[in-house]
Amino acid sequence: MMITCLETPLGTLQISGDIQGISEVKFTDKPMMSVDETPQLLEEAVQQLKEYFSKSRTQFSLKLNPQGTEFQKKVWNTLQTVDFGKTRTYQQIANTLGDPKVIRAAASANGRNPIAIIIPCHRIIGSDGSLTGYAGGLHRKKWLLEHESPIKQGELF
Repeated sequence: MMITCLETPLGTLQISGDIQGISEVKFTDKPMMSVDETPQLLEEAVQQLKEYFSKSRTQFSLKLNPQGTEFQKKVWNTLQTVDFGKTRTYQQIANTLGDPKVIRAAASANGRNPIAIIIPCHRIIGSDGSLTGYAGGLHRKKWLLEHESPIKQGELF
């Protein structure tokens, strides 16, 4: 397993992976570990995340290898169908999975997403439009949604 860190406008992202793919992207509030050189296997992930934060990338094309149950993986695959700048509700995710009754399980799987940003769990909101739950903190979820929003405040005039 190889690990690197990336400084972002939201703090440090820790990126982990191996030849099977990226297994984890998570925010950490710990000081950035000293990284003299990004492991070659993680260079593409770092580059694509930099492009995302600079607004030159709206989709990721990386080999992913998140670890979880089959149901969690099904939820995480569904999350990847939510386009940049769009949101879905937890109920819509459950409906997409084919059973509206799995909303709590889908929300739980969403919260256990090990690959922040790339698997866009931040795009899932409450049925009333509220920002509910985000492992990286609601302030980061809000920032990410604003970052992806096609409408920017202050540009009306």
